[in-house]
Formats: sequence, structure tokens, C-alpha cells
Amino acid sequence: MPDEGLDAILIQVTVPLPVPMIYAALTAPDQLAGWLCRSARVVPRVGGDYALTFDEPAAFESAGTVLQWTVDLDVGFTWYAPSDFAELMNRRPTPTTVYVRLQESPEGVDITLEHAGWGAGDAWEAARSWHFHFWDERLQRLKDYLIKTAYG
Repeated sequence: MPDEGLDAILIQVTVPLPVPMIYAALTAPDQLAGWLCRSARVVPRVGGDYALTFDEPAAFESAGTVLQWTVDLDVGFTWYAPSDFAELMNRRPTPTTVYVRLQESPEGVDITLEHAGWGAGDAWEAARSWHFHFWDERLQRLKDYLIKTAYG
């Protein structure tokens, strides 16, 4: 029986701003470039592009495809990893996936990111650990970006 893969990464931040403002930051290319990546190409429909170009922490492009798109609720896309993990993650029959959901809460809007599709073994653990820290830092950037955009 093959090893089961690692658990999905789950990270949540709460932002006290309107859902449409937050959703735009997750889907509008100019806003994605304000907190997540250097540039983005997004075609807002299932099957469309969700391509992100990064300069740091390493230069790479995640040329993903939109898997889920519900305005003001969620967005999901395939993820292609940076070069350190490309051989492991990007040549599989199915790449890992990132899903972000918005839900109103008493404190504002909960933004929950789930990165799933991990394999098993030491190399996968290293890739998952790197991505956990990457997404944790980027969601904090998102929160800071949104607060600065709203309040200056």
C-alpha cells in the first residue's frame, strides 16, 4: 500500500474589511502584484490562467490554471513550485492546488488558504515546509496590503 500524502497546508488570517475588497486583492492582477508576486495574469473563469511571476524568494513562474472561481467567495488554482521543488512538484500528473475561501466572521472576513496535493517522504516534507512559510508570510503581506490600502 503506497504512503499517503502529507496533510494540506491550512492558514487563516482575519481582515476587518469588506469581502469585495478582499476578493479583488486575490484576483485582480494589479492588486496581486501589490502583495503576492511581481506580476500576475488572471483570466477570471474556470480553466483560465492564474499565472504568477515572482522575483523573490526566488525567481520563478507558477503558470497555474483556475480551478474554482466564485466571485466574493473563493478562488482555486493549480500551483507550480519554484526551481528547488520543480522536479518533485511540477512534473507530476497533477500539480498541487491552492484554494482560498472568504467567510464573514464577527471580527471581519476570514481568509483561509488551503494548499493540497502533497506526496509523502522527506523531499515532500521539505517542499511542504517551505510552502507553509511562504504562504504564511504572504497572507500576512495580504493583510498588511489591505489595511494600508483601506486606511493609508
